[in-house]
Amino acid sequence: MATHIARWDLDKTYLRTEFDSLRDLVKTALEWSDQKRTNPGASTLLREMVRAGIRVHILSGSPEQMRKNLEDKLRLDGITWDSFTLKPNLQNLLRLRFRAVRDQLGYKLPALLRARATLSDGGEATAAIHETLFGDDAEADAYVYSLYADLLAGRVGEDVVMRVLQRGRVYEDVVEETIDAVRTIEHADVVERILIHLERQTPPDDFRTYGPRVVPFYNYLQAAFVLQEDGRLGADGVLRVAVELVTEHRFDGDALARSYLDVARRGHLRGTGIAALRVALDGWFERGHVPAGDELRALSDRLPAMAASAESAPRAPALEALPDYIRLVEAHNPRRGRVR
Repeated sequence: MATHIARWDLDKTYLRTEFDSLRDLVKTALEWSDQKRTNPGASTLLREMVRAGIRVHILSGSPEQMRKNLEDKLRLDGITWDSFTLKPNLQNLLRLRFRAVRDQLGYKLPALLRARATLSDGGEATAAIHETLFGDDAEADAYVYSLYADLLAGRVGEDVVMRVLQRGRVYEDVVEETIDAVRTIEHADVVERILIHLERQTPPDDFRTYGPRVVPFYNYLQAAFVLQEDGRLGADGVLRVAVELVTEHRFDGDALARSYLDVARRGHLRGTGIAALRVALDGWFERGHVPAGDELRALSDRLPAMAASAESAPRAPALEALPDYIRLVEAHNPRRGRVR
C-alpha cells in the first residue's frame, strides 16, 4: 500500500466549473467529457503525482449522476485514481433534504472519515499513510479539511465535532454517522498539507486562521513547488507543470518566477528545492531540445536569487491555538460569508 495519498476535489479545483446559478448547473450537467475544461497545470500535476507513487482519491461535490462524464474526462486527461466519491444529490432531493444539496460540511467530513477508516483494511498501519488535500476557495474546503486534519491528529475531540455539526445544521442521522466514524479512526498527525486553489481570488491572508499547513495558491506551478519541498514531487515533475503553463497557457519566464516568489514571500517555501530544479533542467538541455526552453532557462537564471529570497522570508506564522471551529462553522462557506 502507498504511504501517501492525495485527496482531490474536482469542481473549481481540477475542473474550471461554474455552478453559481441554476443555468450553470444545467450547463455543467449537460457538458460532454471533452467539453469540460481543466484548470491550467492541474492535469499535469496530478499525472506527475501518480508517477511519483502517490495514490489519488477523488472526493467531489458533483452529483453522482455525472460520474460517467467525469470519469471519461479524467481518462481523457490520462489520470488514474483509487477511489471516486460523488455527492448523492438526487437522493437528497427525493428525501426533501434541500440543505444537503449545498452543504459541504455534512457531506465531506463523514466521507473523509469513512475513507480514512477503510485504510486499516490494507494491512499497513494507518499512521504511516500521510495525506495531501486539494480544494478551492469557492466552498468550505479549507475549513472542512483543517477540521479533519486536527481531528485525525487528536487535537479536536468528539464533543467539538458534535457541536460543529449541530451548529452547521447538519441532519441528525448524518451527525450520528459522523460521530460513529470519528470513533473508528486511528489518531495520527498525518495531513501534511492542505492546498487551496484561489478560484475566487480570495486574499491569501484570509486563510491564516488555519495556520501554515494551509497553502492558498493561484496556479498549479505554485502547488508543485510546495509539493517538491515536501518531498512528494520530483524536480522533473515541477518542470513538466511549468512546460504546460508556457506552451498551453502563455506563461513566460517572468510569470514562472513570480509564481515562486509569491508563495515564498508568504512563507510557504524555503528554497530547498531550487538546486534540484536547476540540475534537472540542465539534464533536460543536455539530452536535446527542451519544450519552452527559453522560458525555463529564464526561470533557472532567477532561481539562485529566489532561493535567497525564500530563505530570508519570514515563515508562515504557526498557530498559537487551534482554530475556533465552533465559531467558524457559521461562516465556513464563502458563499454565505467569508471567514476572516
